[in-house]
Amino acid sequence: MTQSGKIELMAPAGNFESLQAALDNGADSVYFGVEQLNMRARATINFTLDDLPEIARRCKEKNVRTYLTLNTIIYDHDLSLIKTLLDKAKEAELTAVIAMDQAVIAYARQIGMEIHISTQINITNIETVKFYAMFADTMVLSRELSLRQVKQICDQIVKDDVRGPSGNLVEIEIFGHGALCMAVSGKCYLSLHSHNSSANRGACKQNCRKKYTVIDQESGFEIELDNEYMMSPKDLCTLDILDQVIDAGTKVLKIEGRGRAPEYVAKVIRTYREAIDAYADGTYDEEKVATWMEELKKVYNRGFWNGYYLGQKLGEWSDGPGSQATQKKVYVGKGMHYFPKSSIAEFKIEAYDIKIGDKLLITGPTTGVQEFELTEMMVNDEKLDQASKGDSCTIKTDFRVRLSDKLYKIVAN
Repeated sequence: MTQSGKIELMAPAGNFESLQAALDNGADSVYFGVEQLNMRARATINFTLDDLPEIARRCKEKNVRTYLTLNTIIYDHDLSLIKTLLDKAKEAELTAVIAMDQAVIAYARQIGMEIHISTQINITNIETVKFYAMFADTMVLSRELSLRQVKQICDQIVKDDVRGPSGNLVEIEIFGHGALCMAVSGKCYLSLHSHNSSANRGACKQNCRKKYTVIDQESGFEIELDNEYMMSPKDLCTLDILDQVIDAGTKVLKIEGRGRAPEYVAKVIRTYREAIDAYADGTYDEEKVATWMEELKKVYNRGFWNGYYLGQKLGEWSDGPGSQATQKKVYVGKGMHYFPKSSIAEFKIEAYDIKIGDKLLITGPTTGVQEFELTEMMVNDEKLDQASKGDSCTIKTDFRVRLSDKLYKIVAN
């Protein structure tokens, strides 16, 4: 939990762009995968072992905690690799490892690394919390619990004085925003059966996001499910019930999205940061929630619902195969040079025209995510209102731009 006593805001990081976006927009902690043994092994470009020192350095500068996800099923041939990963994580002084397999938990405990229990273990009651308190200080509860059940567990931790290896009370973490899976706490075998590609090894093919026809095996009668993707839930969103989430006693709010774009991380983390801070200072209200919800709709989403936290029955299905975002980005060009004395960035326009008044987005491994309105630019050394493919343009920025940073235009979707 944060030193200020606020709920900890935990951000996903699939690459350095997303990592920097999380750091720049108020995350208290970040979680990420390395190599192949994590639940987003194929969904994103994962970090490598050599990246760990740089991740740790950036996060320490911002006093942000670092969590390595090592939460897949582990086979015998993986054992040597998990030891290497954990040794390197310990050497880089990462904060903790998120684990579900006993082999990972046992070795992390052996080398003295803090352990967080993954949602894959499916913790649903206080006795299971007490068992894992022998190994872990933080536990992610099953995604299928209601807030009433979460509160019962949190209250019982305090009442029974359940403490982890650190000597502190066990902290409960829940998912607060992002993609939901039809399977219980993400344990799914559909992709394995259909494509021999295991979701529990981070290689989900996302069969559930497709549209299906139901067939009566006896009569052959077919039913097409019109406008409803019956195995594809809407995205989880707790922003409008954040007060109830915090009051339930949860200490860590986890944002899903290691496979999503850096601007998604920037927008979602910034919005939840504002909401958490507003709750802390007593200004969290319906008007602000409405504004924040409109911001969240601008980036990738399948529509929103509160998951199971308020006790809804299963059935909040997406009505489309992909994003319902109100905005999208289109690639414009790349950074070529930056003049630090004048704070001017030079870009090569490679794909899409830009003009004064456009909303622009710049992303990069060190730059993170920067969004701004274009108010002035020079095009081929002339002050013009528009730049087209092949042009060289310079833009004054209040942040440093790096070589090959990507420039995008934000348009309505």
